[in-house]
Amino acid sequence: MLLTIDVGNTHTVLGLFDGEEIVEHWRVSTDPRRTADELAVLLQGLMGMHPLLGEELGDGIDGIAICSTVPAVLHELREVTRRYYGDVPAVLVEPGVKTGVPILMDNPKEVGADRIVNAVAAVELYGGPCIVVDFGTATTFDAVSARGEYAGGVIAPGIEISVEALGVKGAQLRKIELARPRGVIGKNTVEAMQSGILYGFAGQVDGVVERMARELAPDDPDEVTVIATGGLSPLVLGEASVIDEHEPWLTLIGLRLVYERNVSRT
Repeated sequence: MLLTIDVGNTHTVLGLFDGEEIVEHWRVSTDPRRTADELAVLLQGLMGMHPLLGEELGDGIDGIAICSTVPAVLHELREVTRRYYGDVPAVLVEPGVKTGVPILMDNPKEVGADRIVNAVAAVELYGGPCIVVDFGTATTFDAVSARGEYAGGVIAPGIEISVEALGVKGAQLRKIELARPRGVIGKNTVEAMQSGILYGFAGQVDGVVERMARELAPDDPDEVTVIATGGLSPLVLGEASVIDEHEPWLTLIGLRLVYERNVSRT
């Protein structure tokens, strides 16, 4: 089985693939202070509960694919693969790794590995042109051309960041639950904040995507497929009118594809 690990600024998502099927997944907090040994214990605790894997660390794992936006965690995971999975092929998505997606950026090395991996999966599943909207610590919008090229993107503050900023900077405001209010017009402070977050971000998604689509496919913007992913995407799905597809495991699928393109099968 293939273990995929997507390290984000706030959460780390892990997926276990049996062929092309994701059979298990986990979400844990990202902590850049964790050492390689601590990460190995965490992996053993999670995977030790799965019936298809053995009790020993690494039993049943045939390959590992990792992408990370946190350099400190990537460094420790590299050590984990060396010390605890030494006989298992591992692919860490970084410059030099084959993805099959040309990057049309001024400095391709600046693009987050997760965004490239998302583009890989989007092209494979839906073809181009397409736009991936990833609701994470930041809300990112990534454009993929009709030829499958990574054309660029947009980075905006994420939903949780905005909620925290309101609670910290607003003297009479506080942190709230990310939930759907009774209506757009809030009847109390909490509902008013929930409404602002939900419908404000839905409007942001619609506005940014429409502008990107006109630039990406000026002859027919409607041919652009819009894919939503990320842990907070379900919150906005019902309100953003431009989203065509929802794939919660887009990054993990992309990691599987990148692994297959870099590790020869025997």
